Amino acid sequence: MTSGAAAENARSGDIRFASIDDAWRLADMHAQRINEGFLASLGPVFLGRLYRRVVRSPRAFAVVAEEQGRIVAFCAAAENVGRLYREFMVRDGLVAGVRSAPRLARSLPHVLETLRYPASTDELPDAEILAVVTDAGAASRGWGALVVHETLHELERRGCSSVKVVAGASNTAALRLYERCGFAPTQQIEIHAAVRSQVLVRATS
Repeated sequence: MTSGAAAENARSGDIRFASIDDAWRLADMHAQRINEGFLASLGPVFLGRLYRRVVRSPRAFAVVAEEQGRIVAFCAAAENVGRLYREFMVRDGLVAGVRSAPRLARSLPHVLETLRYPASTDELPDAEILAVVTDAGAASRGWGALVVHETLHELERRGCSSVKVVAGASNTAALRLYERCGFAPTQQIEIHAAVRSQVLVRATS
């Protein structure tokens, strides 16, 4: 667990790894709380399949914070995001694609850009934080920092010495959270045309 204000604010909750039964809750939180990027536009059905793969994959995981039995925050991460995406396409892509076909058709260029994205950061750590989400009713109480730090501990345990995260260059709230958690801005990239994103990196220990 972390120390300081975040742990003090969140001391009444529990931290654990997400299970397959949590995937739809994570998808719903992502769809409601992350309005940048195109993944949210694909809807909770697609996101549910994606988070099912995250929690089932040996290369990925999600840490959740619960308060009174309800998930109020989570952090999802992968040891290698490129391999996770390939695993998702092979094992889940057909089902996810059929169920979200109209949305995917409208977003096909963004899908291809996302699949190509990891190659644009080859010189940076393979491990990546995929998403950090806090429920609206639990915002500003330290949950986000808590799940990020627990994720860093797990990545270190898995042998990942450093980790990157990508956030919209104009998403000041996310950038402040990551910088408070020890991440340092490294470079800006364009995953999608004309949309600037900031890449931040930190050591896991």
